[in-house]
Amino acid sequence: MRLLLDTHLLLWALAEPARLDAATRTALEDPGNEVLFSAASLWEIAIKAGLGRPDFAVDPDQVLAAALETGFLELPVRAAAAIGVARLPPLHRDPFDRLLVAQAMAEPARLYTADPLLPPYSELVTLVGRAAVT
Repeated sequence: MRLLLDTHLLLWALAEPARLDAATRTALEDPGNEVLFSAASLWEIAIKAGLGRPDFAVDPDQVLAAALETGFLELPVRAAAAIGVARLPPLHRDPFDRLLVAQAMAEPARLYTADPLLPPYSELVTLVGRAAVT
């Protein structure tokens, strides 16, 4: 199965895997699954990092290196996904999340997200749980 991680899940999988529920960690570790990250997620990370926010100390180069080292595969933004955004109903305003949904639908891939606003877009969007923090 092809699994596309939204930006939050990409960051959690790489830096804080304990935040992911057991089922999600199992799916990401399953060698039968192809785990993808979007170039759009790196763009989003680069924008937020470039703003210099003290609550977002993430280096996009390090995220890319860690994702590739982990065995995740980069998913480029193809024209079909970019155009597909226009066909999505206005359920969510975040342009990066909308692009990730369109990518999942165009590829196809199952989009893993912790954002409860995204599953109504498609049966390909999977809302994942967060691990209980103790």
